[in-house]
Amino acid sequence: MKNNPSKKGQLLKELRSQREIISGEQLSATLGISRVSVWKHIHKLQELGYQIMSTHNGYRLIDSPDIPFPWEFADRDFNILYYPEVSSTMDTAKDLARKNCPDFTVVVAGRQTRGRGRLKRQWLSDDGGLYFTMVLRPDIPVLMSSRVNFLASLTLARVLRELFQIDAAVKWPNDILVDDHKISGMLSELEAETDRVLFISIGMGINVNNDPSEVEPGASSLKKIIGREISKKMLLTRFLAEFEGHTKRADFENVISEWKRYTVTLNRRVKIVTHKEVSEGLAVDVEQDGALVLELADGTRKKIVYGDCFHQG
Repeated sequence: MKNNPSKKGQLLKELRSQREIISGEQLSATLGISRVSVWKHIHKLQELGYQIMSTHNGYRLIDSPDIPFPWEFADRDFNILYYPEVSSTMDTAKDLARKNCPDFTVVVAGRQTRGRGRLKRQWLSDDGGLYFTMVLRPDIPVLMSSRVNFLASLTLARVLRELFQIDAAVKWPNDILVDDHKISGMLSELEAETDRVLFISIGMGINVNNDPSEVEPGASSLKKIIGREISKKMLLTRFLAEFEGHTKRADFENVISEWKRYTVTLNRRVKIVTHKEVSEGLAVDVEQDGALVLELADGTRKKIVYGDCFHQG
């Protein structure tokens, strides 16, 4: 949903700048559009859930829905598309990527009907969660592409710690845990040509105000942990700002070593499940390509590139 986000963003900025009623004439002059256009934008925003008081003297914003509409990000350069419902943000983003959408296009959904996790598992996408996929076109070799994924999970863990003072930690390969309860998962897909990355799609699902614990006992949400509703708009804005800053600076050299500082996987016994096999052992390291190194029962070491990780102790 991209319905002239710049004008709606400017209009909301003006309404939020004052507590008093602002006249349609003043808004028309400030935005450089007709008073009829102002009224149309106001009417559309009201339909979308914004509580805007309309009087003969003008308009006043009472409240805004916690929905990451594109115009809520008008001050940033993100190319954001919001859908109330999609089958999967990953599928939508892949289609856009193959049609040459810009770098850092972000697809956000209120709900997913067929959200995907790793190993083709379903990702529950109830109302209240934050579900989005970023299309990235980093100028890096394919061999370094996994570091983008680790940077995303590392950035989210740091943002959650800073915003909510919680002990958010990363579990290999890219889940976010708080007190061993999963609050976020990530899925990544890559398309490349020889040694050149065409695009990386990174899908993230964050349990914000939803409650997944009835279906997934090992999961929790930010609302349950913190005890109050969390603004999804605020969280997404902060994460995208931090992550974009890191990717523009190409902060990939020390990603793995930094990621290790925040992980709860190393030095624990784990079970790794893939389509082909199950491996168990002590997680002793994560290599620069993102692979997990297990020390097996016989003392040998095994390198695992992908799979679902289950902590056993």
